[in-house]
Amino acid sequence: MSGEPGTKSPFRLDGKVVLVTGCGSIGPGWGNGKAISVLFARQGARVFGVDLNLDAADETRGIVEGEGGEMAVRAGDVTSSTDTSAMVQACLDRFGRIDVLVNNVGRSEPGDPATMDEEVWDAQLDVNLKSAYLMLKSVLPLMVEQGGGSVVNISSVAGLRYVGKPQVAYAAGKAGLMQMTRTTAVIYAPKGVRLNCVVPGLIHTPLVARLADKYAAGRYEEFVATRNAQVPMGRMGDGWDVAHAALFLAADESRYVTGAELVVDGGLTSATG
Repeated sequence: MSGEPGTKSPFRLDGKVVLVTGCGSIGPGWGNGKAISVLFARQGARVFGVDLNLDAADETRGIVEGEGGEMAVRAGDVTSSTDTSAMVQACLDRFGRIDVLVNNVGRSEPGDPATMDEEVWDAQLDVNLKSAYLMLKSVLPLMVEQGGGSVVNISSVAGLRYVGKPQVAYAAGKAGLMQMTRTTAVIYAPKGVRLNCVVPGLIHTPLVARLADKYAAGRYEEFVATRNAQVPMGRMGDGWDVAHAALFLAADESRYVTGAELVVDGGLTSATG
């Protein structure tokens, strides 16, 4: 039987081209996209990274190349159909194909329907949901033509239930991302393309400092302690926890997994469900 265990090193991505959106990190440390890009390159992938901040993308590229990997980067706005088409074409120009797409971008703003400005609502849905639609619009036909591929969308437990922050638009966008993934996975299963979600819980990335400004009046240490205490394991995860889950869904070892959500939350949603 093909694919029997032990025939190769596990979770290798040799020969695969991976496009990662949001590949940089906001501030020092390891954001999800940065960790995903570096881990995938370590597993043999050629990585094409996209980020609004070219300097942040270049920092990730420098780490990959410093370890002997291969990565190209480009600045771009994944909420723009013009930019998404251009980044996909740039990846094809550099590497000739796209085997794995990781839709990693996201942004949270506070508010509910009564308090949130319409412009903020629209921007939240654009970055958390429309961005993935735009990337899929360009990439899915390529994967079908190639004979297959894997899409990993990074959602959030906020799309499953309320987790303590008044972030209604973000929650709606991430819930929509999961349902878009499920339905598209069914449609494309006969065509050899798999689509799955990683669903992170409370993750300690450089973004936490910005969240503390928005949701805790800048009281960073208090905000971190509160988030740690919410998790049954007693601590937040980190970008590497998200990256390893994404690697499983991208690799051939998950070849029979599609339309699924892999929750990475230290037991948070099980405890609050």
